[in-house]
Amino acid sequence: GQRDEEEEHHSLETFSFYLSEPLSKERVEAFSDGVYAIVATLLILDICEDNVPDPREVGEKFHGSLLEALSEYGPNYLAYFGSFVTIGLLWFVHHSLFLYVTKATRLMGLLNILSLAFIGGLPLAYQLTSEFAEKSHNEIEAIQVSCVITFFASIFQFAIWTTALLHERETLHPFARYGGKEHAFMFAKLSLYPCVSLGAFFLTCLLSEFSTEIFHLMQIVIPFAFLALRIFVRISLTLIKSVMSLSRRKVVLLEEEEACLSPTETLS
Repeated sequence: GQRDEEEEHHSLETFSFYLSEPLSKERVEAFSDGVYAIVATLLILDICEDNVPDPREVGEKFHGSLLEALSEYGPNYLAYFGSFVTIGLLWFVHHSLFLYVTKATRLMGLLNILSLAFIGGLPLAYQLTSEFAEKSHNEIEAIQVSCVITFFASIFQFAIWTTALLHERETLHPFARYGGKEHAFMFAKLSLYPCVSLGAFFLTCLLSEFSTEIFHLMQIVIPFAFLALRIFVRISLTLIKSVMSLSRRKVVLLEEEEACLSPTETLS
């Protein structure tokens, strides 16, 4: 009986503190997809609840023009699309990350939960930037809160990637490991959102003209930045490979020339 208690105590310690222990990758992905789906649903419910014009108001104030009435809610709709694009792209980055993760660990699961905790705060960011859409100090603070939420949601995804690289032979597909054909692009993709959110945060400290409209337009433009980033990484890798291949050819030619020379010519 004493031996069983010791074995049980040892197994509990291993379960609690051994963060490299495997974790079900499928459960992590299923839980993450559920959180992303709920957050996107909450965002849709928020935009539908208070941003639909009243029929009487449309008839009296806007002379029956629904489009003119909807234009009054333009900043709110812009905030919705910007926030939804952020949720969608963070899900896309998460999907791309776990596409190359072959084995999840408990540390990766913990970092994923921390990322999802800030993903759940994106509807709050939408509410803040849509309510404080006028030029004021509160508008700047609302943008800063949104930047902080986006930064931590994405930096924990980057931390998952870094953790996977520490044991890449066990946790990552060969394409995503050091030297793999997708390694450079995955690094650039996972670092894009932390850099953009951090840059937007500092812009709010430097530029008094920075507004919620500019912030949400930045969010909408980021998908095009993803495409440009992939093209840039591909071109850069092609140039690096061509330069390296040229340098190798020069070295080979020099070695061949030296091999063809006689010993006296080589000494001279």
